[in-house]
Amino acid sequence: MLGRSERGRPIVAIHTGNPQGVRVLVVGCIHGTECAGIPIVRALARLRTRFDLWLIPNLDPDGYAMGRRQNGRGVDLNANWSSGWRGGGRPWDTYYPGPRPFSERETRIARNLIRRLRPRVTIWFHQHMNLVWAWGQSSRAGRIYARASGMRFYHHHWLPGTAPNWQNHHLPGTASFVVELPAGSLTPRQVRRHVHAVLALGSALSR
Repeated sequence: MLGRSERGRPIVAIHTGNPQGVRVLVVGCIHGTECAGIPIVRALARLRTRFDLWLIPNLDPDGYAMGRRQNGRGVDLNANWSSGWRGGGRPWDTYYPGPRPFSERETRIARNLIRRLRPRVTIWFHQHMNLVWAWGQSSRAGRIYARASGMRFYHHHWLPGTAPNWQNHHLPGTASFVVELPAGSLTPRQVRRHVHAVLALGSALSR
């Protein structure tokens, strides 16, 4: 139990694998309408692996329950981080970043966990662009994942206030990138492909 959302729903992490292995953090859902990554996280939780796996199935349970992209206060959680944060807009605007960086419980929960764990790599699942987005120090990890998953690699600057932007600026020697899944639910075969990609990335980083 990491904490509770703005509307009191639990946000949990699953810890599995080998604590002595390379540390990998995977977040299945940060936008309530982009949650196809949750089955991937659930599948990873059932594995026995030599990696130190930390898994957050859903960082935005309020948005998920409401069928909204934003959290319970109308904030885009992936625009609420401090690196490159830009204010503006109103609650429930598509990309509303909140009144200030880390104004939201959910982003503070994730930030605190990342600071504590210092994962070698963090993977954030989104939708619906069907590509792997990485930049800067996360480029190598993103390319490995893209090859293993058979997805297109998108090498482009981070948007303002995003979670990967924050980790890549604040934790040298780590990597954080986005996997944009296709629209809709994943088939069991697609879930297995992404589980394979996570494990392939962990193996590459262990060498």
